[in-house]
Amino acid sequence: KKKNIQNKIMDDELEATLKNVIEQTTLKWVFVGGKGGVGKTTCSTSLAVLLTKVRSKVLIISTDPAHNLSDAFGQQFTGEPTIVNGFDNLFAMEIDPNLMTNKFSLGNDNMAIHKIISSLPGNDEIMSFFEIIRQLQATTFDVVVFDTAPTGHTLQLLHLPELAFKLSENFGSKFQEFSGMMQQFQQMAPMLGVPVTANQNLSLENFEVIQKLIETTWKEFTNPDLTTFVCVCVPEFLSVYETERLIQDLIEHDIDTRNVLVNHVLIPESDCNSNLFIKRTEMQQKYISQIHDLYGGDFHIVQLPLLEREIRGVKDISAFSQMLVDPTILAEGKHWTLLENKD
Repeated sequence: KKKNIQNKIMDDELEATLKNVIEQTTLKWVFVGGKGGVGKTTCSTSLAVLLTKVRSKVLIISTDPAHNLSDAFGQQFTGEPTIVNGFDNLFAMEIDPNLMTNKFSLGNDNMAIHKIISSLPGNDEIMSFFEIIRQLQATTFDVVVFDTAPTGHTLQLLHLPELAFKLSENFGSKFQEFSGMMQQFQQMAPMLGVPVTANQNLSLENFEVIQKLIETTWKEFTNPDLTTFVCVCVPEFLSVYETERLIQDLIEHDIDTRNVLVNHVLIPESDCNSNLFIKRTEMQQKYISQIHDLYGGDFHIVQLPLLEREIRGVKDISAFSQMLVDPTILAEGKHWTLLENKD
């Protein structure tokens, strides 16, 4: 059987595209993550743009404290879904942990609580988790794409539903013993859509509502029909190593992952005589081969080139997104002209 050289994949490997994500209409949560600096925002925004072609309403959320969505799209986003210029079905938002913490610790009497919460390790992930639960209840979007923080923060975020549910199970059985602490849960409840008046203590019934929301989130995260994680890396040792650690952790916690985007790949030109370029290309090819050895046959491995300039604005993102579903662009050298017609 003749090998498909154009797609640069072996016969026993999966198609080198993200069509499997685009075409899976049951997906509700799509996480895009990896090591810092590998191009997660470019990949997540490109994926969100592709999803607008097959879904009626798409939301992209940045859970990274160092937000990049506003810079990528060239418009300012806030902690509430905002329509992206040039689209009628794509919305974006950037979770502000400080703003979310303010919602948690209401009033001047709670300044001490506010300071404690805002300084706790993992506060960014906790506030992102609250926002996920809020979106889970809203259900106004067909699919939500997460432009995540670097790997370590993202793993903490994904582990929170399971941890929170197990804690709530133990905590709920001793509800009366922790009545003082429950007053603080009272302030959390409105953030999660659980109605509690200012003069009403959080009841066991309301606590069980919160517990149910956490359990639902956990179950949806571990349902491959609803959730998947797209890994992004660059062909370098540290990034490949961190990607392997990420994938093993996702598998251990039953979170679906089947796509690896290899970004910033150097594509040599025939007349290139730069020794540095040649050496870097050889190094990259070594790690690309390792990626195929590790994941070929089980993952869709998509190579994305390092281009002459950065991807910024809707037009660039839309052009770049084509390479996520059409491997012939890279195979035939069309990527060099992909961004030529920028206004």
